[in-house]
Amino acid sequence: MTIGEFFNALLAVINAMSPYLLLGLLIAGLLHVFVPKGFYAKYLSQNNKLSVLWAALLGVPLPLCSCGVIPTAVGLKNEGASKGAVASFLIATPQTGIDSILATFSLMGLGFAITRPVAALVTGVCGGFLVNRLVKDNEGEYVADASCKVESGNRIWRVFKYAYFDMIQDIGLRLAIGLLVAALINVAVPDEFFLSFGKQPLLQMLVILVVAVPMYICSTGSIPVAAALMMKGLSPGAALVMLMAGPAVNIASILVVRKSMGNRFTWIYLLTIVGFSVLFGVLINAVGINMTGVYENCGMHSACCHAEAVSANTFQIVCSTLLVLFIIIALSMKFFSKFKKQDVVEGTVVYTVEGMHCNHCKAAVENAVGNLKGVTSCEATPAANTLVVTGTASADDVRKAVEKAGFEFRGMKS
Repeated sequence: MTIGEFFNALLAVINAMSPYLLLGLLIAGLLHVFVPKGFYAKYLSQNNKLSVLWAALLGVPLPLCSCGVIPTAVGLKNEGASKGAVASFLIATPQTGIDSILATFSLMGLGFAITRPVAALVTGVCGGFLVNRLVKDNEGEYVADASCKVESGNRIWRVFKYAYFDMIQDIGLRLAIGLLVAALINVAVPDEFFLSFGKQPLLQMLVILVVAVPMYICSTGSIPVAAALMMKGLSPGAALVMLMAGPAVNIASILVVRKSMGNRFTWIYLLTIVGFSVLFGVLINAVGINMTGVYENCGMHSACCHAEAVSANTFQIVCSTLLVLFIIIALSMKFFSKFKKQDVVEGTVVYTVEGMHCNHCKAAVENAVGNLKGVTSCEATPAANTLVVTGTASADDVRKAVEKAGFEFRGMKS
């Protein structure tokens, strides 16, 4: 492996993904700004099968990770959504999104791009049905409303800010890591490495589950890694297990769901994701769907592909340049926010709050604490794990609000 080979492999995957990813992020911004905040709860409040189906259908295109989906689901619960609808939304939403669907198509082909949302839909609906049948209404704790605050300002600006700044702050680091790991796999792992497991596809899936379930994996950032592993011999079914189970659940989300929804709900939530990911993995292997995207057609391990990667068309180069710039800007500002000096005035207290990973977590904490009596303003900074509160609310009230929103309150920042 040489630096040149690694760079060419990285450039090839970025060129393949960037146009689709930028389009997906734009659509996500349009959904965020133009879909009314109460739209989802309107269709999810009935304790019946239709609300479960609506929850999965509405959740599949949303670009929310397993971390960001939890405060959103809690907000739906507090707006009157049924427990089955909440489960369906929690299971289906983080597995995919409009951005990851388009990115999947770019690297892995139409078969995988169709299978991912279909699998997410079926998994969410079945999990919701099981929760409606097996979980009592009074299980779990009440959680403070964690829906996003009402935003104001020019809508077009908000679309682009959410798409190319807020979302990239949330997924940019994991996406960058995914791209780097994918390139490294392509040049460092021997071809057909996973063929040693060829007669044991279930063992491949088990290994993937053991690695992917506890980790925090982005639905978009996992795509180049899954594609690279498939090119080294990983079965399509095992790759699908990674794309389904990895983004849908992690240790942090399990703990928060258990606290807010109850033990039985959590077990159904977890076993549904694991069980159906393996089921769809077996079906994919049986049907024979394989990777047919730009990534595979390029033949990343060949010298000719390296030449093609460098001579990508102008549109791909422009998209790749924009994507890299957006990632650098968003992550730089996120990094420097850790060192932002807090303006401490009379009545302002800085608290330490852990468990915030994205802008949806930030909105959940700010909304929960901002609704407290005596709070005039509050600002959460996930990168620094801080919450600045101005007003007369007591530390105990702030603690209760933070914990009910599903996050860890660590007291005043020293």
